[in-house]
Amino acid sequence: MTSRKSWRRVDGVLLLDKPTGLSSNSALQAVRRLFSAAKAGHTGTLDPLASGLLPLCFGEATKFSTDLLAADKTYETELLFGVRTDTGDADGTVVMRCPVDFGLTELEAALPSFRGPIRQVPPMYSALKRDGKPLYELARQGIEVEREAREVIIHELRLLDFSGDRCRLLISCSKGTYIRSLAEDLGAALACGAHLTALRRVAVGPLEIADAVTLDHLAAIAEEDRTAWLLAPDALLQSLPAVYLEELAGYRFVHGNPVSSDAVPGRCRVYFENRLLGLGEVDGQGNLQPRRVIGAPG
Repeated sequence: MTSRKSWRRVDGVLLLDKPTGLSSNSALQAVRRLFSAAKAGHTGTLDPLASGLLPLCFGEATKFSTDLLAADKTYETELLFGVRTDTGDADGTVVMRCPVDFGLTELEAALPSFRGPIRQVPPMYSALKRDGKPLYELARQGIEVEREAREVIIHELRLLDFSGDRCRLLISCSKGTYIRSLAEDLGAALACGAHLTALRRVAVGPLEIADAVTLDHLAAIAEEDRTAWLLAPDALLQSLPAVYLEELAGYRFVHGNPVSSDAVPGRCRVYFENRLLGLGEVDGQGNLQPRRVIGAPG
């Protein structure tokens, strides 16, 4: 008879270097089992085609998992020119082939128009919904619907390598940016079409791939050694200013009461001494309002 899995409380953030071919949820569940963690979540999905940084949250850190959704992302990507697919990536069916007759000069000249604020039409193969149905479900039925262009910001678009019909790019962008759409639009600008052949996420906000661990490495080490890879829950909140409270104010804060603060209005991470109490927001009247709390001081 197989014994039931024993789950335990685990609090913290793990930076996973997700391999290609694995969904974000499958990666999360695999890591959760390795830690025997009772509660886990991720901070936004990474397509199975993509590899790279996937921050995972455990225990109290799950209360802040949505805070990275709005963070800027950085990717390294590879494009193949002269071939368009119906999905915009290598998983799709080829719908067009075209000769590639431009060089490095033309490619570099095309890049500036994709930097800064740009407007993108979301791809049909996306999780956006129309009348309650994900667009990718409609696309699989051969149905294409009109999509409204959205403004996104490309903070950095740097050419890393170019050889014949392929290039590698470093892209730092705002939330909601579709790298597949960027690849297709660049291909269209060069009059030959293009699609993604590889995508690797190397940063999410202040979190970087250099600090991530692979699933294989976690599986190879003892369970007690895996905790060394966990960051504190406030790793997800480092882009916010810190506010420190006295014990009485901290007690009131974690019990849902606003407290006075001379901090700059806006969201902040709140501490008593060195202990994270939660996420707060200072209003225009100097009141620090609790938004999400994790524990009482003392």
